[in-house]
Amino acid sequence: MGEQENFIEVGHFQVCKTKQVAPGDMFMSKKNPDDGRIITTLSDGLGSGIKANVLATLTATMATQFVASDIPIKRAAEIIMNTLPVCKERGISYATFTLVDVEPNSNVRIVEYDNPPYILVRDQEIIKTEKEQTKIERKDKKSAPKMDAILNYSSYIAKPGDRIIFFSDGVTQAGMGSPENPFGLGYEKAKNFVFEKIKKNSDISARELAHSLVNYALSFDNFAAKDDITCGVIYFREPRELLIISGPPIHKENDTEFAAIFESFPGKKIVCGGTTANIISRELNREIKMDLKNFTLDVPPEASMEGCDLVTEGIITLGKVAEILEKDAETLVFSSQNAACKMVNMILNSDRIKFIVGTKINEVHQDPNMPVELEIRRNIVKRIASILQEKYLKEVSISYF
Repeated sequence: MGEQENFIEVGHFQVCKTKQVAPGDMFMSKKNPDDGRIITTLSDGLGSGIKANVLATLTATMATQFVASDIPIKRAAEIIMNTLPVCKERGISYATFTLVDVEPNSNVRIVEYDNPPYILVRDQEIIKTEKEQTKIERKDKKSAPKMDAILNYSSYIAKPGDRIIFFSDGVTQAGMGSPENPFGLGYEKAKNFVFEKIKKNSDISARELAHSLVNYALSFDNFAAKDDITCGVIYFREPRELLIISGPPIHKENDTEFAAIFESFPGKKIVCGGTTANIISRELNREIKMDLKNFTLDVPPEASMEGCDLVTEGIITLGKVAEILEKDAETLVFSSQNAACKMVNMILNSDRIKFIVGTKINEVHQDPNMPVELEIRRNIVKRIASILQEKYLKEVSISYF
C-alpha cells in the first residue's frame, strides 16, 4: 500500500464582541503559490473595535507575508515585535499572535506570542510539544523599558489525523467575573472540551470543531460576547472529494457518458440544475423526489435521488452559493438549511472540488427580461472556483462537457 496522503484543512470561526462592528481578532490563512506552504496567523488586537482590528490585521498581514517571503519564522516574529506599538501604561504589545507555517512535507513550525498555547491532538491524545523560548529585546527601550517579548517556538512533523487548535483569549476568558465562573472558561476546560468533541466524532471537520469551541465559549458569556472570540483549527487528513455537475452536455449523444462519469465518482456528489438531474435520472433509471421543507423565497427547493448527496436547481442556486461564499459563509450555513446553504456546507467540508459543466445554452436564461444575476453557468462556476481557491484554499478543477 502507498503512503497515506496528508491533506491540510484549515478552518476557523469567530464572533465579535457584542455591539462592535469590527472584530478585534484577525484570522488569516494563505497557501504560498511558490512552494505550497500553508501559512496561518491568528492575531488578537488589544481591546476591541476598529483600533484593535487595525492592529490585529497589521500583525497577521506582516506575519503571513514575511513567512511567505522566506524570512525565517523567528526573524519574522522579531521584526513584528519591533514594529508593533506598545502600550506605555502596561508595557505590552498592542497585538498578540499565533503563527503556524506548514510545509507540503508536513513539517510544522509554530511561533506564539501571548495567545493561549495551541493544542495538538493526535491518535485520541493531547500531545505535549517541546517549546523553545526566545526573548526578543525591544529596540525602543524608552517607550517600553520593561518590555522584552517572550516568544514560544516549536516544530515537529505532523502525522495523518493530527489537529492543531489555537484561539484568542476571548475563549479562555469567556464568562470571567460571573458568579458561576469567576475565573472564566479557562484553558483546561477549553482543552477538555476540544478533546471530548474529537473523541465523540473522530471525523469532525476543522471548521465544525472551531465553530463548536467558539459557541461553547459564547455560552459562558450568555451568548453576548464580552470580547472577540476566535478559534482556528488545522487538520491533517485524507482529502475529501466533491463532484458538482451542472448543465446538460452540448451534444445529446454524450448524455450516457455524462451520467457514467457521475456514477463512477468516488466522493460526494451534487447535481445542480433540473435538466441535468433529469439526464442523470433517465440514464441511470433513478427517481427524483422533491423536498419542499427547507426552501426560501430566494432559493428554489432541493430534491433527492439515489446515489446523489444533493440535487438543486441550477443558475439561481449557483449564484446564491457564490454570494454566500463571498460573504460570511461560516455564519450563514449554520443559520439556514436551504439548498444553497447545504451546498456551501458540503463545499466547505470538502478539499477537492471537481466541477463538470455542460455547455449547452439554456434558452430560458437568454431572455433579456431575466435578472442580471442570472449569469451564464460557466461564469458563475469560474467565480465560485476563484473564491474557493483564494479564500478557502480549496483544490478546484473545472471540466467542460
